[in-house]
Amino acid sequence: MTTEPKPPPPVPGRPTTLLLRRMASFGHAFRGVGAALRTEVHLWFHAVATAAVLGLGLYCGLARWEWAAVALSVGAVWCAELLNTAIEAVVNLVSPEYHPLAGRAKDVAAGAVLVMALAALVVGLLVFGPYFF
Repeated sequence: MTTEPKPPPPVPGRPTTLLLRRMASFGHAFRGVGAALRTEVHLWFHAVATAAVLGLGLYCGLARWEWAAVALSVGAVWCAELLNTAIEAVVNLVSPEYHPLAGRAKDVAAGAVLVMALAALVVGLLVFGPYFF
């Protein structure tokens, strides 16, 4: 005869239902984006660029597929920048003093943001170029 294992006892301060845990994880994610926005100047630049691109898209009356391309590009740049910020924080935690590998990890993460931003620029030229040229 097999018996089901008992679930672990609830942890104090931790939501007990699946729905509450999912809601809490959204809260953690929003808190992370907010913390990055408060501390990372590059994200301020991305926020201004995002607002400008959205305004330009409204002005040009973009088609649905153009909005999709713009939204994916903006989201990808934000994602890359947030991952870069997280990598830099972890590297600073585990290697507070300079180490060549720590420097390389930070440089590669920053390079990923650059590559994504350049790809988003190409998408922007392809989408907005016909409206202005």
